[in-house]
Order: sequence, then structure tokens, then C-alpha cells
Amino acid sequence: MIQALMLSFQSLSDRRVALVMVQVVVLTLVALIVSGIGLWFALQALFAWLNVNDTGFWSGLLSAAIVALSGILLFRVVAIAMTWVFADDIIDAVEGRHYPSHAAFGKRPSLGAGLQMAMKSVARVVGYNLLALPVYLLLLFTGAGTAIAFLLINALLLGKDLEDMLVARHGAKGVMNKLSRVMLGLFGTAGMMVPLVNLFVPVLATAMAVHLVHSEHSA
Repeated sequence: MIQALMLSFQSLSDRRVALVMVQVVVLTLVALIVSGIGLWFALQALFAWLNVNDTGFWSGLLSAAIVALSGILLFRVVAIAMTWVFADDIIDAVEGRHYPSHAAFGKRPSLGAGLQMAMKSVARVVGYNLLALPVYLLLLFTGAGTAIAFLLINALLLGKDLEDMLVARHGAKGVMNKLSRVMLGLFGTAGMMVPLVNLFVPVLATAMAVHLVHSEHSA
């Protein structure tokens, strides 16, 4: 895992990977800003419909809090969706530099297949987190319980997403062992909870997935 992390940082020196990272960061920020603005105006319209605009300060404060919380919760969905769009470019660059023999036998999935997998990924993360919402609420009184549950559930989902990116290209040879998949998911999910760092984690985690899969199958 440590070796895969170090190699993923080395991958950032590849111009192709660096370019993809810039694209993912920019598109993620744009998507979050646009959705945040849309949510703000939707909340203001809701408050106006409920006739609570007399308390403008409090409705504005509540709107800001909801927008901020939504941004935190939706960041993972947006970032991974954007990463899915460019995942094959990341994998091409990493494999071409470190694993040319594997790259020669990999089959890049079609755009349609990639979009379908991205939609399944978004549906999984939204669906499972909605199902876990009662658990999150019940664990609020524990202090750290909600954060731990969120981390574990989303780590499993992220590990699955990253493995799917490699399976789509390499079939059974893209499968990680369960421990590696969980550890990678924990790294990615925890990293996405750190401001600013979270912008770069999706690309790093994708590169790590490539290194983990090929090092395991080369062993």
C-alpha cells in the first residue's frame, strides 16, 4: 500500500496524469459551485413559498449551512463521477509508464460503458448512504460514531468503484484482494474528508488502484 502510494505520487510527474488532475479539479469545483448556487436559490424560493422571509438573516444562515453540508456530502459523488470520465486516461498513463506489458493486453472500455459504470457508481453511493441515514442519525450522540460509519460505508463503495475501473479493462486480472480494496477505499474516503487535499485524492486513488492490481498479479 505504501509503495503504491509513493508510485501514485510519482505518476503526477507524468504530463498526461497532471493534465487529467487539473481537469478533474476544475470540473469538480465548477460542478459544486453550480449545484451550490442552484441549491441556494431553490432554498430561498422554498422559504419565500413558506412565508418565512421575514426572518431573512436566519433563513440565509440556514441556507448557507445546508449548502455547505450538501457540498461536503456530495463532494465524493461529484469527484468520483468526474474521475470516471477521465479514469481511462489515468490508467493509460500509469500503465504505459510502469506496466507496458499489462497495458498491451488491456482493453479500454467504450464511452457508453464508462458512462454506464459511472451512473451505477453514483446510484450506489447515493442509495447506500440514504439507507444508512438512520444509522448516521442514531450514532450522532456518540460523537465520532457517525463519522466512523460514514467512513467505513463509503470506503467499501469507493474500493469497489476503483476496482471496477480496472476490471472493466482487464477482466479478472483487474480484481484486487479484499484487504487492499478496503485499505484503498479507506485512504480515498479519508482523504476526501480533508479540505483541499480532497481535490487531488480521486486521481491519486485511481493511480494507486493500478499499482495495487498489477503488483498483486505480478507477484
